[in-house]
Amino acid sequence: MPNIKSAIKNLRQSQKRRIQNLSVRSSTKTTVKKYLQLIEAGKIEEAREYLPVVQKQLDMAATKNVFHKNKSSRIKSRLGKKLIVSTEDEVSES
Repeated sequence: MPNIKSAIKNLRQSQKRRIQNLSVRSSTKTTVKKYLQLIEAGKIEEAREYLPVVQKQLDMAATKNVFHKNKSSRIKSRLGKKLIVSTEDEVSES
């Protein structure tokens, strides 16, 4: 435990930030997993409608510095590519 008053305050602030970041990180990961489950289930139209929600959540996490902006962009890019590939697979099966 810190003894100095400013260090005590800093510890209190960092613990509060950690809890907030954990909440944002958890909800973002849950949103991404839900999107991936839609693709796995073959619900392409629902996934296409859900993609902007996922992208918005990732952008908000990057804005709050929970994720680095490049990581957020990388995840969004990969999720978009998965949608394109699954759409192509669906068309080729038809």
